[in-house]
Amino acid sequence: MENVKFKDIRSKLNKTQKELAQLLGISIKAIHSYEQGWRKIPHHVERQLLFLLSRTILNQGKAPEQCWDILNCSEQNQKECPAWEFKSGDLCWFINGTKCSGKIHDTWEDKMEECRTCKVFQNFFES
Repeated sequence: MENVKFKDIRSKLNKTQKELAQLLGISIKAIHSYEQGWRKIPHHVERQLLFLLSRTILNQGKAPEQCWDILNCSEQNQKECPAWEFKSGDLCWFINGTKCSGKIHDTWEDKMEECRTCKVFQNFFES
């Protein structure tokens, strides 16, 4: 995640740097460093930040579309997918073990690289 996107999400959450630091369980200095681009945003911070944003979007009344409907997943793929198992098709990007490209990703960074280009993620976060 780029520092500009991090700052944009904080703005969408309507949180000060101090409030966001408290929510994420990190220091305010870390928030400063991320927003200035001095430090790389750790994956666990990015993941939690996106989760908070997703819940804010839902609370604003946006009905989530399920990933398996958007991507027209086969029944076999659905049965093997943890997003389907937990009925969390709006959180497929958050749940490790999904196989949208046919394989489980080795790292969060690899997963998010694919998710950022996926219409499920884009429909939810960028509309």
